[in-house]
Amino acid sequence: MFTMNAFAQGKFGPDSAECVKYLSYYLEYVKQNNMEEAFGPWRQAYTLCPVTASQNMLIDGQKLMRWAYKKTKDAKAREGYLDTLMMLYDQRVANYPKNAVSALNNKAIDINNFRWNEKNPKAVYDQYKEIFIATGINASDLVYVKLMESATNLFTSGDLGAEQVMADYTAITEAINASLTTKDDQKLRKAQKDVETLFMNSGIASCDNLLELLAPRYAANPDDEETLRGVVKMLSSADCLDSELYLKAVESLYSKDPSASSAYLLYKLYSRKDDSAKAVKFLQEAINGCDGSDAAQLASYYFELGTYNYKKANNNAGAIAAANKAAALSDDYKGKAYLLIGTIWGTARCGGNEVESHANFWVAYDYVNKAKAADPTLTSEANALAGQYAAYFPNKADAFMYDLTDGQSYTVSCGALRDVTTVRTAK
Repeated sequence: MFTMNAFAQGKFGPDSAECVKYLSYYLEYVKQNNMEEAFGPWRQAYTLCPVTASQNMLIDGQKLMRWAYKKTKDAKAREGYLDTLMMLYDQRVANYPKNAVSALNNKAIDINNFRWNEKNPKAVYDQYKEIFIATGINASDLVYVKLMESATNLFTSGDLGAEQVMADYTAITEAINASLTTKDDQKLRKAQKDVETLFMNSGIASCDNLLELLAPRYAANPDDEETLRGVVKMLSSADCLDSELYLKAVESLYSKDPSASSAYLLYKLYSRKDDSAKAVKFLQEAINGCDGSDAAQLASYYFELGTYNYKKANNNAGAIAAANKAAALSDDYKGKAYLLIGTIWGTARCGGNEVESHANFWVAYDYVNKAKAADPTLTSEANALAGQYAAYFPNKADAFMYDLTDGQSYTVSCGALRDVTTVRTAK
């Protein structure tokens, strides 16, 4: 009995009886959710008892501080309750290390929910940073996002350097990636995207900064698909497409995953380098690898192939064939595809007699009118082109010389291009 009594006095402090009494008093009221009556006895217990007397005393104290904060409108009192709330978290972490991670993650939630010290963003950043350092890969998704948000806000206000923000971003992403290797958590996946978005929108993500940041990451994991996708995405967002790192990452990603999306990235890369043969090759591979159920995506690829063939690859026949496929796949691309075909015919150079050398303008006229019928938003542009093409129609006398009259069907052959149209003469 003596031993038990000595132990009790040690745990509950020199005034153990009073400590135990007030612990019991406040706890009864907390069980009844009567925070009003619990507040006074809890305060007495907290004053009399060592913090090691009961972890629940600290946890219940946090509940009471939240309750008191919400109840009062006095700014000074509210500030005091929040400071006490933060102190109680710190005491839990210091005295109950087994529960430190959960305590710190909950502390981050309260910092965010109650906007603790919002007039001092550096103090908020420091708190999130301390929590992150202490919890590491066990931090909650909120800690990762709020630390990155605080860092980028301080950068914007001029209170934190770009180097530190980049270091924070690196540390956060490494922690998230390490955590994801142990569990595939959707909240963490979202946090990963949110952190990346905050960093990319911060103004820090210049091409030079990203290359400095991402080169070591690529070198450490050149065969990891997630790393490759991250490098490619970030360099694409910052328009770092001419860098050697981007080329390596895209080619590595394609070798690991020869999908439509990775083939499309290679198309964009080689089109930027004006390598038409490779650009067309990879865009065609993107088309071949596209899921047939996604008609809109396939139409997009075909329309881009048509535009590229016309503008860069000097392949008008291929351009028209691709544009027609885009029009057949999606009504959203029909008007644009017809306008492209009309433009190709309108710029073609056809040989032959007075009629043959101008017949391409009949086809061009047909398609630009089809374009505005399919997409009324193109009416102004289509009408302007139709007026230009009509100016090149052969005159009636020239048409008569070749036994042609208005409204007659006519097949136009112009190099590799061929289409059926209607004879029209200049008015």
